[in-house]
Amino acid sequence: MQNENIIKGQGAQRNVINRFDRYTYEPDDEDFESVKTTFTEIFPKTIVNQVKSEDLPMEYSMNPYQGCEHGCSYCFARPTHEYWGYSAGIDFERKIMVKKNAPELLEKFFQKRGYQAAPILLSGNTDCYQPAERQFEITRKLLQVCLDYRHPVNILTKNAMVLRDLDILKPLAEQNLVSVSLSIPTINEDLRRKMEPRTSSSKNKLKAIEVLSENKIPVHVMVAPIIPGLNSDEPLNILKSISEAGAQSFGYTLVRLNDTVEPVFVKWIETQFPDRAQKVLNLIRSMRGGKLGEKRYFDRQRGDGNIAEMIHNTFKIGRKKFFDGKEFPKLTTANFTGAKDQQLRLFD
Repeated sequence: MQNENIIKGQGAQRNVINRFDRYTYEPDDEDFESVKTTFTEIFPKTIVNQVKSEDLPMEYSMNPYQGCEHGCSYCFARPTHEYWGYSAGIDFERKIMVKKNAPELLEKFFQKRGYQAAPILLSGNTDCYQPAERQFEITRKLLQVCLDYRHPVNILTKNAMVLRDLDILKPLAEQNLVSVSLSIPTINEDLRRKMEPRTSSSKNKLKAIEVLSENKIPVHVMVAPIIPGLNSDEPLNILKSISEAGAQSFGYTLVRLNDTVEPVFVKWIETQFPDRAQKVLNLIRSMRGGKLGEKRYFDRQRGDGNIAEMIHNTFKIGRKKFFDGKEFPKLTTANFTGAKDQQLRLFD
């Protein structure tokens, strides 16, 4: 039975207390229905971040937006909104900060003396193709800068809007400069609407894999997060579907609820799945040493216990059955010179 007191199209059902605020104010529940999404331009001095996490495979990332309209209750980026004075709850989904100067900052980064090119992940924190991108087109402009400078870029998104930019992705792919990772935690559309209320449908994501693959753009899929008791029965069906659509590789993670993600997720699952909320929470605890979160490098990716091991074994079977012989290409940095034209720089 589903709770009727749900804010539709929303992951978070309320704001949660900001860890850094001394005083907090939370509007009455009925006020949230009338709160509109707002966009605030901010002016960062840099757009490329060096990734220092030991268990992540990328060196750099860039995020054109802070906050995300997609509304996934389990999003690990929610606590970053607190550094801006907002809540990790509804504020994260409705108070979006926009970096319009990102393309100019990226161009300056490419022109830095001594920079050695390495693939940059777009986004890595909040989604670069969230609904705001239709209006601001910052991601599209960043991709054009990458094409102009022949710099490799990996895209990570939950949104089939990525197909809008095929005219830029195709020439990038012709030079082995781009890959797309689509996040697909479920192909059960009823569950998708609850887990990711403002992302593309499962059908449209699978179609995006087909179109990208047809255009020789390599596709990776993140089956993430796996939430025991919700989508943990789906991995083999997902892997079969994405392989048939043309995906060349996949990855997965187990859900972890660190810091203020925890109260957002707990409220969400109690609202959306009141009949099995405690079962799901207990299953997560069984993978996380009795807790809901995990911050230790490598451990946060794997989890432990019988439930975690069963999930890992399922993916091993799926890899052998549906991805045997498939290989994901490595992007090239060979054509990057730090200039738009093809000539090598005369001076370093």
